[in-house]
Amino acid sequence: MNRLKNVAALPPKGWNSWDCYGATVTEAEVLGNAEYMAKHLKQYGWEYVIVDIQWYEAAAVSSIYNAYAPLEMDEYSRLQPAVNRFPSAAGGKGFKPLADKVHAMGLKFGIHIMRGIPRQAVHQNTALLGTDKRARDIAHHNSICPWNTDMYGLMPWADGAQEYYNSLFDMYAEWGVDFVKVDDIGASRLYPPMHKDEIKMLRRAIDNCGRDMVLSLSPGPAPVEECALLKQNANMWRMTDDLWDRWGDVLLIFERAAKWWPVVGDHGWPDCDMLPLGHVGIRSVDGNWPHPWGEKGADRMTRFTQDEQKTVMTLWTIFRSPMFFGGELRDNDAFTLELLTNPVLAEMHGEIIKSYPVENGWKNIIQWVAEGKNANYAAYFNVGDADVEIFYEKPEGKTVLDVWNTGKTIPAHGVLLVRIEK
Repeated sequence: MNRLKNVAALPPKGWNSWDCYGATVTEAEVLGNAEYMAKHLKQYGWEYVIVDIQWYEAAAVSSIYNAYAPLEMDEYSRLQPAVNRFPSAAGGKGFKPLADKVHAMGLKFGIHIMRGIPRQAVHQNTALLGTDKRARDIAHHNSICPWNTDMYGLMPWADGAQEYYNSLFDMYAEWGVDFVKVDDIGASRLYPPMHKDEIKMLRRAIDNCGRDMVLSLSPGPAPVEECALLKQNANMWRMTDDLWDRWGDVLLIFERAAKWWPVVGDHGWPDCDMLPLGHVGIRSVDGNWPHPWGEKGADRMTRFTQDEQKTVMTLWTIFRSPMFFGGELRDNDAFTLELLTNPVLAEMHGEIIKSYPVENGWKNIIQWVAEGKNANYAAYFNVGDADVEIFYEKPEGKTVLDVWNTGKTIPAHGVLLVRIEK
């Protein structure tokens, strides 16, 4: 049974721990953000709570990875939650107690994993479940992640390789996992290629496990020419590198959205990456280490201006990207909460049938239009550094709502979004 279309009929929305906590998030922090989501955001479509990378690394202190760190692992080469950070996992319970608490709030639970098998398992040549092969028999020693030392890739042709992935997803199904973000598997600008055979293995493992799960692939940018493979095997795939709160990153999203819009939908969602809004960089050192752009991050509220935040929320919505908030939800100010609970954006994200960019005669204005079931929408994005005044004709006899109360003068990096009643 192919479970691909049992999930993600709409682009998923939720919270991910990376932008604020890097590799260090704790059980208490996950539950705190889940409780906030259940109380304030669930009615607006936000439902997934995702524990990002290295939940199996007891000594993690930031998003700078500890090279060759000891990892929590069971006897079958499968990584387990670090008990010092996730105390409910003690006694071999894994993430089931935490997932149960998230589910009790009416939400869904997800995790991040790296492609392949732990190097630790390969070096110890530990057993695999469901086969008499061992870790060294399936590991591809030359297929390694260039930015993290945890894993070797698998040899897809090796006996026992599919059984290993099956054993992982059988365990995740027992835990109650609803969403799996798989990293080091999509193509990226710096580290191609896309690992196509392992993507197909993941699809088979999910279909075999008996539980519906969203499959999300990272990093990016994924090549548009592989859209058929992606839509056949995954629900989400990154169309961009890691996105942070820099205006230049948003400009790249406009370029990539213009290429990807024809394939959006039907349970397959090109992913603009997380929303680095609110309180970010707490222990995620986008945060406190130099980037190629010459910047340093920090524990901070988002660098985006309020106009830029409206642009980000509008673009992600009208393009129908998955939306995963990256900040510490409990520290949201009133403006950030209003962004996440805007009723028109919630309606748009759920009801748009088709959306695409259109040409116009205004300098520095990128225009998108969308057809919805109950309304049509038009967004005018000012990507320039000066305010722009535009003139648009309101359809006669139609109720037109200026969603952000922008008026006809669009501020630099801002947006005019209108909802036109059908």
